[in-house]
Amino acid sequence: DADLVIHTAGPFQRSKNYAVLEAALDTRTPYIDVCDDTPYSEGAKAKYAERAKAEGVPAIVSGGIYPGTSNVMAAHIISIARQEYDEGWNYREGVEPKWLRYSYYTAGSGGAGPTILETSFLLAGEDVIVYKDGKEVILPPISNRREVDFGPGVGRKGVYLYNLPEVVSGHKYMRVPDVSARFGTDPFIWNWAMWLTARLIPRKLLNDRGFVKRFAALSDPFVRNVDKIIGEAVAMRVEVDMVNGKNSSGIFVHKYLSQSMGYSTAAFAQSVLQGKTKPGVWYPEEPEALQDRRQFLQLAATGCSRFDLNRSAWALESEIKQI
Repeated sequence: DADLVIHTAGPFQRSKNYAVLEAALDTRTPYIDVCDDTPYSEGAKAKYAERAKAEGVPAIVSGGIYPGTSNVMAAHIISIARQEYDEGWNYREGVEPKWLRYSYYTAGSGGAGPTILETSFLLAGEDVIVYKDGKEVILPPISNRREVDFGPGVGRKGVYLYNLPEVVSGHKYMRVPDVSARFGTDPFIWNWAMWLTARLIPRKLLNDRGFVKRFAALSDPFVRNVDKIIGEAVAMRVEVDMVNGKNSSGIFVHKYLSQSMGYSTAAFAQSVLQGKTKPGVWYPEEPEALQDRRQFLQLAATGCSRFDLNRSAWALESEIKQI
């Protein structure tokens, strides 16, 4: 007798347990998860998409903040460039994207505690999928540092490649040839620690969920003390380079990761509960997931100190637009 089930029991890395999604389909209950793992989200779509359509059940995978809101930001930018929202749209008239770059920053653990630590350690044991010139490229985890300007209030931060599902889904479902996703944190020494973790701790241990759980539990008290000093801010920057050389970007900054994660997940829930998500298993950027992206983004950005979308990259670094 539930209207919706929201699956937040992470971390999702290394998991092949789809019991929650299966239960939702068995009872014809709409479903959302906040999965941030590529194999898990791909598995959910591959195994259950047709059944969800047949059962009339709407399901959204990776419906959190990143991935989640970030995917919708990218889809909105790309749909505007392609003129997909225009009446009488013709595919050949739009401007096509060439490169999609996701960049994320969280101060400390963002107040999320052991779960985000477990996720980070598990991701340190995964090779990274990126797309370059339309082809899949495998790179080491927590590599290829890039400095990204998240604008006044956050500033320039170093971010590193992680294996995140929005890379694969962006390439497949938004048809972007080149896609990558990076993440960074404060204090900067955490990034060094994660870089060392990926290179000094054997993959066998980083693939062991039991070991990672204990490792995260040991680290948690120290991380929480640091969180008290540096805060729990979250920032996202989504950049799309077009084939004509132009760039369209978006930026999202909130003082508290936990709050913004809640608003993002609530925005997906609103779409499902209002009947604006079609039956099937969808990534956030797919048109079937959200009938009204503007309504979604308005709710997801609640409480942001800054939210700008579809702007030139230089404008994001020189202006502040308050909500």
